[in-house]
Amino acid sequence: MIGRLLMVPLLAGIVTAAALPSPATAADAAAGKTKAKKCRNCHGIDGIAKIPIAPHIAGESAIYLQVQMKAFRSGKRTHEIMSVVAKDLSDEDIADLAAWYSSIKFKVEMPAE
Repeated sequence: MIGRLLMVPLLAGIVTAAALPSPATAADAAAGKTKAKKCRNCHGIDGIAKIPIAPHIAGESAIYLQVQMKAFRSGKRTHEIMSVVAKDLSDEDIADLAAWYSSIKFKVEMPAE
């Protein structure tokens, strides 16, 4: 019983670690900005979506962005545009793009009550 209880956190840690960029691939936000030129028509170079079907990705977690791009690349997640765009991205490209979009800062203002 205790062995099974310990297994869940262990597996969660392994899954999380697998989603992180490898130490050999240091993410480069400046390179990501350059690579994001092909993303600008949908997500914008600033991460604010330019079309209604694309999400805003500015300031999103780098880990989240990497997991999603890798899912599109592998076919685990599909979308008519992203599946095509992501299939040729290397791990370095994905890390750089995630570094760029996650580095963007923005301010949220709540509406007056």
